[in-house]
Amino acid sequence: MNEESISRAARIISESERTVVLTGAGISVPSGIPDFRSPVVGLWENIDPIEVATIDSFRLHPEKFYKFMAPLAEIMENAEPNPAHVALAEWEEMGFVHSVITQNIDNMHQRAGSKNVIELHGNGDRSRCIECKKNYSSEEVKERLRSGDGIPRCDCGAVIKPDVVLFGEPLPFKHLVQAERDSENCDLMVIVGSSLTVAPASMLPQIALVHKAKMVVANLQTTYIDSRADVVLQDKVEEALPLITEKLKQLAG
Repeated sequence: MNEESISRAARIISESERTVVLTGAGISVPSGIPDFRSPVVGLWENIDPIEVATIDSFRLHPEKFYKFMAPLAEIMENAEPNPAHVALAEWEEMGFVHSVITQNIDNMHQRAGSKNVIELHGNGDRSRCIECKKNYSSEEVKERLRSGDGIPRCDCGAVIKPDVVLFGEPLPFKHLVQAERDSENCDLMVIVGSSLTVAPASMLPQIALVHKAKMVVANLQTTYIDSRADVVLQDKVEEALPLITEKLKQLAG
C-alpha cells in the first residue's frame, strides 16, 4: 500500500466541494459477490450471457434466467457490506461525498449506510410483473419460485422480473440523467472497483473530466482513465478506502 498515494487521495477528497463516487463490481467482490467479466472467475467466463441475460431470452425462457440467477441471488442475500462499502458511507456522513453512482445490483451501499445512491442497473432486491407492473419483494418472489414451475408468476399470470437491467434494455432514464448531471457538476470523481468497460457508465468519468473535475481511481486492474487521474490506487479497495477514511478523520481534526 502506497501511503503517499493514500494521503494524497484523502487530501484531494477533503478539499473537494462536490465529490461523486462511481462504483463497479470490484467493490463487492470482497463481500463474496462474483463479478461478471474477470478472467477465469467472472460469471460470463462459464456461461453465454446471450442465453440467460438478455431481455429477449428472458421473455422466451425465463426459467433459464432463474436457474442461472438462483445461486447468485442466494450469495447476494447472505453477503454483507465490506469495509469499502462502509468507508463510502462514512465519507458521506462526514460530508465528503455528494452521491454514489453504482453499476451494482446488490444493495450493499444502502445496507452499509449510504443515503444518496444512484442505481444505474437496478436492484436485485426488487421485482415487478412484466405486464401489470405490480411490485414484489424478494421474499414473495422466492415463495412463488418454490410453489411454481421454476418461474415466479404474478397474480395476473405473467412472469415476474427482477428490477435489474438486462442486455438489450435501456438504463432507467431518470437515474442515468441524474448520474450524468452529478458527473457534470462534481469537482472530484472517485472510481472504485470499476473496470470502466461497460457503457454508458464508462463514459461518466469523461463527462467529469470535460468539466475540469479531479479524478481518483481505486481498482486492482488498470482502466482507460488512469493516465488522466490525479491518484491511482491499484490496491484492494477493502483495505485502501478505510485507510483513506482514517486520513480524512485526521484532516478534519
